[in-house]
Amino acid sequence: MSLRAELARIVQQEDINFLLTNRIPRRLATRFLGWFSQIETPVVARASIAVWRLFADLDLSDAKLQSFRSLHACFTRELRPGARTVDDDPRVLTSPCDAIVGACGALDGTQVLQAKGFPYALQDLLVDPALVEAYRDGQYATLRLTSSMYHRFHAPSDGTIEHVTYISGDTWNVNPIALRRVAGLFCKNERAVIRTRLAGTNHLVTLVPVAAILVASIRLHFLDVVMNMNYRGAAAIDCDVPVRKGDELGWFEHGSTIIVFAPPGFRLCDGISEGTPIRMGRALMHLP
Repeated sequence: MSLRAELARIVQQEDINFLLTNRIPRRLATRFLGWFSQIETPVVARASIAVWRLFADLDLSDAKLQSFRSLHACFTRELRPGARTVDDDPRVLTSPCDAIVGACGALDGTQVLQAKGFPYALQDLLVDPALVEAYRDGQYATLRLTSSMYHRFHAPSDGTIEHVTYISGDTWNVNPIALRRVAGLFCKNERAVIRTRLAGTNHLVTLVPVAAILVASIRLHFLDVVMNMNYRGAAAIDCDVPVRKGDELGWFEHGSTIIVFAPPGFRLCDGISEGTPIRMGRALMHLP
């Protein structure tokens, strides 16, 4: 067995993985990686990426650049032109990111599944009671970005971003092991609630990027701030930002999760189920 395979086998053991990624000073580790990843020294960047490859299937073949001035630049890399195809059917929402589909389907009233046997209240995640009611018995899809994936996220449809709410919180790991052990995990972590009104309809679709350990930093291009543990700006921000399907909205500074919420009448597209890999631009949900 290769060194890389052996390291991966050890880290993937459930108890060890949970211990290494959650029973450490999470905020301190996140702040440290945030500082370290932005050191712009080619030698440090190359060495860091080499270590990263020992633990993950890092594929840079679709990246716009093949060399990086820092670990941060690799994490937040752009795609080369044509690397993703965006489904232009106006009757579907597309995936905002590359991901592995987690829990998904119809909400049970305002209850959402984090993992089998682990429901959470939508109110605890979104905070706004009116927004919660908009998604009663609606549809959702949890999209988990692994550390080696492309970390930028995009608009799932033509529309207008009308509001962003930033909610500070913890930095629990959001991998399946933690989701099976920590109740209400998404509701504990830092996150942004991004409300988008779809063009040509009155449908309100919401994206919730959730930060995690070693992440806790969400950049939105249409806001002149980086939302992270140091953010002390307005928690609720009104917007009026027109977007086209596939437009880049921002990025995570590592890997994390985006949860997509749609009102009743939407349904998941064929082939979308828990454990399915998905790429940005692929059809995710049908409009009513």
